[in-house]
Amino acid sequence: MIALRTLGPRLARDARGTMAIETALVAPILALMGLGTYDVANMVSKQQDLQSGASEATQIVLAAAGGGGVTSDKLHDIIVASLGLDSGQVTIVQKFRCDDADALVDSADGCDAAKPIYQYVQLTMTDSYTPLWTNFGVGQTINYSVVRTVQTA
Repeated sequence: MIALRTLGPRLARDARGTMAIETALVAPILALMGLGTYDVANMVSKQQDLQSGASEATQIVLAAAGGGGVTSDKLHDIIVASLGLDSGQVTIVQKFRCDDADALVDSADGCDAAKPIYQYVQLTMTDSYTPLWTNFGVGQTINYSVVRTVQTA
């Protein structure tokens, strides 16, 4: 009992090893924050890559529309090759606007031929990213989709 009374105050004044204990408590939290920051940066980068790709694809569509005309399949192949995406990640659909209608339609057949019919190309680019933390049962795969509608005529 006497040993505990004399040992207690001495242990309270002894600061040796406190840095190791504090580091052991804080290091895992800092490591997780670092991994989280890395994953968030990758998520933002993936979205930015798709946005940049959509802008480039818009320029390709406009250039093709001003030229001698390109089929949608050829346009699809050009965009896929230019952006380095897989074929399934890019979808190209032709759309139409009848005169001053608010909505785009899939076919010009329902439009009044006496009024202007405007042609559009709708590009859809998709991608996904699986964060590291999904390996630990937290979160899920993030799916991206960027849609651009470009008037061609």
